[in-house]
Amino acid sequence: MRNKIHFILLFLFFASAVPFRSIGQVVFQHLNNEDIYLFLDELANKGVIDINSAIKPYPRIFISEKLTEALSKTDQLSRSDVANIEFYLQDYNKELFNKGEFKKRYDILFYKDSLFTFSLNPILGIEFFSNENGNNYHRWNGGEFFAYVGPHVGFYASLRDNKEKKVLSDEGFLTPRTGALYKPDKSGGGDYSEVRGGLTYAWKWGYFGILKDHFAWGTNYHGSNIFSGRTPSFAHIKFHMKPADWFEFNYVHGFLVSNVLDTGRSYVAGVKEREIFYPKFIAANLYTFKPFKKLYFSIGNSIVYSDEFQLAYLFPFYFFKSADHSQSSTGSNFLGQNSQFFFDISSRQLKYLHLYTSVFVDEISFARFNDKSSHSNFLSLKLGAAFSHPKLYSTTFIAEYTRTNPIVYEHFVSTTTFATNGFNLGHYLNDNSEEIYIGIVNRSIPKLKLSASITYSRRGEDYPYTGQDGSGLGLPFIEKEVWKQNALLFKASYQLINDGYLFAGFTASDQTGVKDWTAPYFHGKTNTISAGLNIGF
Repeated sequence: MRNKIHFILLFLFFASAVPFRSIGQVVFQHLNNEDIYLFLDELANKGVIDINSAIKPYPRIFISEKLTEALSKTDQLSRSDVANIEFYLQDYNKELFNKGEFKKRYDILFYKDSLFTFSLNPILGIEFFSNENGNNYHRWNGGEFFAYVGPHVGFYASLRDNKEKKVLSDEGFLTPRTGALYKPDKSGGGDYSEVRGGLTYAWKWGYFGILKDHFAWGTNYHGSNIFSGRTPSFAHIKFHMKPADWFEFNYVHGFLVSNVLDTGRSYVAGVKEREIFYPKFIAANLYTFKPFKKLYFSIGNSIVYSDEFQLAYLFPFYFFKSADHSQSSTGSNFLGQNSQFFFDISSRQLKYLHLYTSVFVDEISFARFNDKSSHSNFLSLKLGAAFSHPKLYSTTFIAEYTRTNPIVYEHFVSTTTFATNGFNLGHYLNDNSEEIYIGIVNRSIPKLKLSASITYSRRGEDYPYTGQDGSGLGLPFIEKEVWKQNALLFKASYQLINDGYLFAGFTASDQTGVKDWTAPYFHGKTNTISAGLNIGF
């Protein structure tokens, strides 16, 4: 009951700050629609639009406005870019125009009047795989809708049922695929469902939302090292404000799943035991500054805490580690919570070139800043560059390097690890790892995307971390390589209708080392052919 009162007070606090004029309601475009996110990045690289690419997902209204802005600068675009923008606006113009005022995509149901907007569409998809380990498939089906009421309120929901002949996204696998909570079957496959959605209230300079969805923080083209968005979705509240063009703020408070059994609260119900798990939460914020045009600097922190809900972490603007000193018990047995610090720099000041870096520091301790041998263990670094030129046949070149030192994302208290449902919230390779990613994307033909990439990734052994003095400090980076994967990927996808794709790909992969870190279907040296189609994601 107390927690409910806290949330009501929080909502009233934000609502009381809302001015009367709105700039558009908010529902989010999910991260799985990778095509639109990459396309917006390409437009920004060419200097046609200006975006902060460190925070995703984007609201649909934001995408609508950026596509419209780009279309007004056709002299800076290729013919393929113009055609793709016009195609995307068949969907995203629903935010800007009334029904009948633009060429609209096909929807199962679309309604819009002066008060209410509603859009409903199916989700259907199947992907087939074939390699040396046999045949496999992943199929998904369901539906989704979004709606707006009046000038401020937006809400959306989606449900999809999934089935894999052989499991591909379990919690122990080192893969950028979105994690899944399977109901396994005897043949090595499994099925799972995913429900997502949210309720938002928007105003002139920001919005507030109660969501169960994915989000990603940190500029990247192949997996963020801050919040990757690859875990199963979890419930969270979100607050965003942008009171000036040069400043933006984001905050989330999430309800994680600890997977740690609370034996004291578990009990027998009938003939079965009802298992109760320890509650687990996360609070995170990110301040973004734009000191110069097309240069974004973001800095923030987060804290994972457990056992009971803390009202203090609902205050969005804290440095949470300092707040923890008064919120946690003190004394000789003081453990505190698990805090993180991170920053992100994204620059498109050089024409056609996107340079970026993101740094994640786990269990931040300013006392260790001068101790190079110990502090290095708690750092994850990503460096990257992308080049998009309108005269290079609508091609983007990407190079990215990620290094994550030992113990990053880990914690000696099992209820405060940087994870939910057993999935790491950060980079998909976990700690003591590195990755080199080289990619190329071509859009010279409208609605057709051709891509190729080379990925070299490896991991060292898992070190023990007990929390005792010296534990986890001074550990060598990948002293012993225990897992490695080299992968060459080619993929082609064609968007037949809005959100409707036909795709095919080929992956040559050589994976060695700890088998439990790779889906059995991809063990060893494999040449995988894949093909499929989907409507929705």
